[in-house]
Order: sequence, then C-alpha cells, then structure tokens
Amino acid sequence: MKTIVTRSAALAAVLGGALMLQGCLVGAAVGAGAAVVGGAAKATGAVVGAGVDAVTTSDEETRARREREQRDWEREQRRCEQRQRQGRDC
Repeated sequence: MKTIVTRSAALAAVLGGALMLQGCLVGAAVGAGAAVVGGAAKATGAVVGAGVDAVTTSDEETRARREREQRDWEREQRRCEQRQRQGRDC
C-alpha cells in the first residue's frame, strides 16, 4: 500500500512539474515520470534520450533551414525590385 502511495506521489510531482515545461520537454518529463512509476530504469534513459533528440537540431537540418530562408529572402527581394520598377511600394 505504501509503494502505491509513493508511486502516486512521485507521478503527481512529475506531472505537476511538467505543467511548467514547454514543447518537447513535456513529453520527456511525462515519459520519465511513467518510467519512475513503472520502475524501469532503462526506459528512463531511452525516454530522456528521445526527448533530447527531439529538442536538438542536426547540422543538416540547420543548413537546410538557412538555405530555405535565404531563398525566401532572395525571392522577396526580387518581388520588391519588380514592384519598385512598376512604381509600386514593396
């Protein structure tokens, strides 16, 4: 009976703390709380590792995002120049 109360209290504390977190970190915290209740230490490492992977951005993703932003900026500049040639505002 005491372990059920202890596990319930731990789960409540983790879920209460999760309300203060944002984004993917909430999933990692809730997953870690579930691992505590389940008593599986290996699952905790896997859940936290997955949460870190979800939060971090790889170099390839960063490069692709910057290239996409650069193309969008250049496209907008061309449109602005075209509007200015036509005598309109950007």
